[in-house]
Amino acid sequence: MLDLTPFVRESAALGAALHAVEVTVAGDPVVVGASPFTGPDVPQRQYSVSKTVTGIAVGLLAAEGGLRLEDGVSTYFPEQGECHPWVARTTVRDLLTMRGPHASTTYKLSEGSWLSSWFTVPPTHPPGSLFTYDTSGSYVLAALVERLAGTTLAEYLRPRLLDPLGVSPDLRFLTGPDDVSHGGSGLVCRPHDLTLLARLLLDDGVHDGASLLPREFVREATTAHADTSAVTWGAPFRGGYGYQLWVPERGGFLAFGLGGQIVHGLPERDLTVVVTADAQACQSGDQRLLDLVLRHLVDPFLEPPADIAPHLPGAPPHSPTPDALAWPMPRHDDAHAVPARGRHVAVAPGTWPHDLELDLGARAGVVASRTGGWRLEYDVDAPRRQVLGSAGRSVVTAGWSAPRALDVECRVLDDELAVVRLRLVVDVDGTVAVRGQGFGETLDPRWSSVGAFSPSRSR
Repeated sequence: MLDLTPFVRESAALGAALHAVEVTVAGDPVVVGASPFTGPDVPQRQYSVSKTVTGIAVGLLAAEGGLRLEDGVSTYFPEQGECHPWVARTTVRDLLTMRGPHASTTYKLSEGSWLSSWFTVPPTHPPGSLFTYDTSGSYVLAALVERLAGTTLAEYLRPRLLDPLGVSPDLRFLTGPDDVSHGGSGLVCRPHDLTLLARLLLDDGVHDGASLLPREFVREATTAHADTSAVTWGAPFRGGYGYQLWVPERGGFLAFGLGGQIVHGLPERDLTVVVTADAQACQSGDQRLLDLVLRHLVDPFLEPPADIAPHLPGAPPHSPTPDALAWPMPRHDDAHAVPARGRHVAVAPGTWPHDLELDLGARAGVVASRTGGWRLEYDVDAPRRQVLGSAGRSVVTAGWSAPRALDVECRVLDDELAVVRLRLVVDVDGTVAVRGQGFGETLDPRWSSVGAFSPSRSR
């Protein structure tokens, strides 16, 4: 059997929380892993893995005659008016291969129309010339599918692909400000659904004898069209880019999403690997996590030792018992604990939050703020589920990791994955110094701050 222990241990050392692991060979599960709060059958945000699903929808629409990949994108959006000649020249295929005319994503998350931004932001180069990773282009592709199909992206895919594959009814897309499915980053689905989609791509679009995707489109989608050799993210991304898919030089295809959402297919071994995680709290954590995935979950199958060989194609089906993926916990030593209780107020004006309500015990306690509107309850022995205000479902861990220093971590597991870390150091005079760190696409930036809080004399 493939041992997940080294992968779990090294992922934890990065500060990554593993949500689910699923490895299959010839469609049979070899390894399945689930954390206490997530797993292959628990829906979660997949971020840029969304792009691959959007690309598949474009391929289906083209196969039905709804569009041609050589069509100019702007011809389908006449209401956007006259646009720059380079934007007008951009084809559907240019967007599929990330060779559009913009240097980067054109929209701002909290400002204006994402769709219009792609047509109005001045382009930087002719389309088809350079690889530039542009999530707004994927959003435009989703808008194109919905406009021509007359329904949402998920509903268009449901009878044609999702239902025949057995994809769960949980699959959905978050929408942008234009009420368009966020085809670049808004996919919410179960990790196991991604295994089913990866399997379909490995099988040239055929499932149970039925052709759900055109074979030619699948092969084109998983072939490098764009030169990505200048990408600085790491070796797996430098082999090229297909249709909303990375094409690693070492072979196969790769879908990759913020925080560590990873889908890898390797035809030569009939292998699929799906990992979902949150590694945002480590610099380049998702890219470093991918390196661990390749080393621990893919490389063993390239030249398999004796204990892996029985799982190669032709072996009897195998359904392993899911492995428990340990949730990362801060270091803890009871000797470091210093109790602190009561209301504390910010020493310096402008500090956020303005106050803290503390009940810091050696084994369990509370860190809260009236003005911030949040409350974190911790237990150093085990992760605690809770709801963090509007952020939604969360998991809180803590530990007295250094003398007088309590580390509290809250990981949000909702439509957006986010991480909040607080280090509280109790001074001898009762003042509590706090360093906050926040990681998340739309997380309030005030979580990343430093301040000090003194015991309040008022009741």
